[in-house]
Amino acid sequence: MNRGFIYDTFNVVQQNKIMLVYQGEFNQDIAKSVLAMTERNLDFFGEDVSVKRKIFNVMVECLQNICKHAEHSDARLREAIFMIGMDKDTYFVTTGNHIANEHVVGLRSKLQEINQLDKEGLKKMYKGLVSNDKGLSEKGGAGLGLVDLARKSGEKLLYDFSAVDHCDTSFYSLLIKISKNKIIQ
Repeated sequence: MNRGFIYDTFNVVQQNKIMLVYQGEFNQDIAKSVLAMTERNLDFFGEDVSVKRKIFNVMVECLQNICKHAEHSDARLREAIFMIGMDKDTYFVTTGNHIANEHVVGLRSKLQEINQLDKEGLKKMYKGLVSNDKGLSEKGGAGLGLVDLARKSGEKLLYDFSAVDHCDTSFYSLLIKISKNKIIQ
């Protein structure tokens, strides 16, 4: 490893205002640790309780999604990444994990549908999904968590799918922005 690598990494993390990064295999214990470390960081910055609550709601949903959907026979493909950072008055929560290529079209479609809705449309979709369990997947989904993320953040969900060479998976990236100004108003 290049000796300057850690310094370069430190600079990238600092320049991008990243508070916490975890990369590896996720489980419930790791998710709890990530939440605890974030809580300490937010306390250190003296963050308002309502802002912390909103961030935690988003984080919990993101971490649950990673834990639920990170199933693959190849251990390397079960690894995921989680980051939280802040830029001015906006926190961002970013996740990335592998998903089977067969799920990309459906997930992309669901994300596009969610991003086209306004606050009232998201509320209606959420209520419809909760009252109609026919659309639930074997993992308990149907996009309910994604709708919840859009509702809680008040922002469009930013996402990307990158094909993984020599594999039947894509790397799914999700970015959720949480504006402090929208919470405090």
